[in-house]
Amino acid sequence: GWTCRDDCKYECMWVTVRLYLQGGRRVPQFHGKWPFSRFLFFQEPASAFASFLNGLASFVMLLRYKAAVPPASPMYPTCVAFAWVSLNAWFWSTVFHTRDTAVTEKLDYFCASAVVLHSVYLCCVRTLGLQRPALISIFRAFLLLFLACHISYLTLVRFDYGYNMAANAAIGLLNLAWWLRWCLRNRPRLPHVWKCAAVVLLLQALALLELLDFPPIFWVLDAHALWHIGTIPLNVLFYSFLMDDSLYLLKANSDLFKAD
Repeated sequence: GWTCRDDCKYECMWVTVRLYLQGGRRVPQFHGKWPFSRFLFFQEPASAFASFLNGLASFVMLLRYKAAVPPASPMYPTCVAFAWVSLNAWFWSTVFHTRDTAVTEKLDYFCASAVVLHSVYLCCVRTLGLQRPALISIFRAFLLLFLACHISYLTLVRFDYGYNMAANAAIGLLNLAWWLRWCLRNRPRLPHVWKCAAVVLLLQALALLELLDFPPIFWVLDAHALWHIGTIPLNVLFYSFLMDDSLYLLKANSDLFKAD
């Protein structure tokens, strides 16, 4: 997918970088991005490969979840939906880091926002929705409306990077606080919640890598790639929590049914 014009831009970028370095100046960014040394047709090889591994981990854990958890578990449909939303996001993340275009950039950003919102939805279903199905329907509609407005603004009005980052950060902090509060309250009777607490805390810690913006090591490995690499084991741990929790809910419902 590299056109003659795109290849010319790539070669000119490296001429500029060499001139900057020869003049003792800092490595420049181009359209807000560091220069990366491409591999074959991969524009950002480290981030593309890490995104692919995240998607692979999500797919493998989805298969494990479906093999271990019966569909009768109350959280089964929500967890499976979350897995597919995540897989879709990692697919477009891989595509975007392979080839950065206006379309792939938007698909990466929008699908990432969908994952963040679905994580909040997953939390709401687990903490409130199982006892209040009407409430979860209203909350689901609100999140879908928010996502539609978010995408519409970035597509039709202005593709505002600052707003997109602020919106996702705010939702991420809400997700962190909500999950942590639930984990702390249920820690005595649900020993597996430590996995959830560890994931949400480590995700926020890894997100700080985005603030440590530095030129790519060997022109390949930057802070964003390190962030994606760090999320691979966290994906596995979170699905492990979902499996444990879904099996716990299934057993609790079965015991309640027997008592009735």
